[in-house]
Order: sequence, then structure tokens, then C-alpha cells
Amino acid sequence: MKAKIAPWIFTASCPSIIGTVDVVTRYMAEAGNYIDEIHSFDDRESGLFFIRIEFLPQHDDFSDAVFSEHFADRAAEFDMEWQLTAPNHSPKVAIMVSKYDHCLNDLLYRFRTGQLNIDVTVIISNHPDLEELAKWHGIPYYHLPITAETKLEQEAQVRALIEQYDTELVVLARYMQVLSPSMCEYLDGRAINIHHSLLPGFKGARPYHQAWEKGVKMVGATAHYVNNDLDEGPIISQGIQTVNHAHYAEDLIAKGQDIERVTLFNAVKCHVEKRVFLNGKRTVVFGG
Repeated sequence: MKAKIAPWIFTASCPSIIGTVDVVTRYMAEAGNYIDEIHSFDDRESGLFFIRIEFLPQHDDFSDAVFSEHFADRAAEFDMEWQLTAPNHSPKVAIMVSKYDHCLNDLLYRFRTGQLNIDVTVIISNHPDLEELAKWHGIPYYHLPITAETKLEQEAQVRALIEQYDTELVVLARYMQVLSPSMCEYLDGRAINIHHSLLPGFKGARPYHQAWEKGVKMVGATAHYVNNDLDEGPIISQGIQTVNHAHYAEDLIAKGQDIERVTLFNAVKCHVEKRVFLNGKRTVVFGG
């Protein structure tokens, strides 16, 4: 079996009007670009149209600059916001973490083995515990302690590191701190968080122990974009698993952590593959 050639990725959104699919696919055909994968969605509630295309140029002299120049006028007729992503683009990622290592370990493994097409350039933590793990992977690790009194100062240091490493995406891999409103605004649309999803909701300390005491029958996790509504940002991915009376609190924790790492991986993968579109407080996520 031949290995799949890495495609270019075209993504766009615009108001829902007649001709949205045609303007894109017609241009692709005229420009000699073979469409390898296409997804589109027309949201009747928001009145917005979303499209994602993977395509393979059939001419050796393909130029993204020429593509942009020729397509711009057509896109303008539809008030279309669009983006072209080069094959195998590896966005620079900063991972923020506290003491739990399961999500960090998973992301670094998938990064190292090529399952995630990302470039993890820096790890930032409010604790020193996971520095050796970062060193083993050859990734700079910054321990930035935080208290209520130093929160804004610490977040300023985090911002400086994000900019220093030209970060495109921030992943909160069980970073156990609430970001300030200004930090949430700064990271809008480019920071993903993971947390447990339990029904009913259990807030505060030892949520899985609270869940066990209530006899929950399922545990889960939610990955979402960060915003100023605590744990209520636009959802990208969720995972769930049933449990029963034979599962004790430590079993719920173990299952919950497994779901968290897989759910976070799925969310990051969808984001870097340009499969996620913000649609107000919701998301449009095209599967692979």
C-alpha cells in the first residue's frame, strides 16, 4: 500500500448563501487541484457555512501565493474567511501542567512517535515535579510557582514564554490553575483544556471520590477551548465509559485519567488538522 501523500488543507467559513460549495470546488478543479477529502456544514441556526478540503495539486509548480491571489476575488463575493495550510505543517505547542503526568506523558509519546504532527517547544508548570520527564524528551521546562498574590505576575511570565517560543497552541494538560480573564482573552481560540465530566457535576476537591459516594454509573472527560467561563468553553471532544458498583474510587480515577488523555489527544489532533471551527459558543468539528 502506498503511503498517503500529505495534502494541502483549505478551510473557510462564510454566511450561508447559494454557491458556497461551488465557488470552492469549481476553483479547485480549474486550478488543477484534486480534492482528496471534503466536509461541509450549513448551520441553519447561526446562518453560517463551514467547509474543509484536503487537496493534492496536480501541477508541480503549485504556489500558495498564486492560489491566494486568484481565489481572493471569488472569496470576497461570499464574504468568506479562509485559510490555506501547507502539508505537514507542525504547529509549535506549549504544554502547561501541574503534578498529574498522564496527559503530558500521552501527548509527548504521540509527539515522539509521530501520531501528533506538532512541535512541542516548551513545558510550563507551577510545580517542579515533572521536570525530569521534560528533560528526557529534550524539551525546555519552566517552573513558575503561583499564588493568589502573584497570579498576574506569573501569567505575565507565561505570556513571555508563549511569545518567546512562537507558540501557536497552548495545551492545558491538567494545569490545575484557573486562568485570569485577561489570560483567557489572550489565549482565545488557541488554548485547549481537559477536565473530568461527571454526572451529576462534582466540583471542588476529590471529584471522583464524590462521584463514587453517589454511585455514578459513568465517567468521562471533556476537552474544550479556554474561555472566561470556567470549564465551559466551546467543546471539541468528549469521552465516556460506563462503570458500576464494583468500581471503587481509585478505579474511577484510573478510568477517568485514561479517558482524559485520549480525549485531549483527539481534541489536539482535530485542532492541528484544522478540523475545528468556532461557531459562537459551539464548535463545528469535521471527523477524519
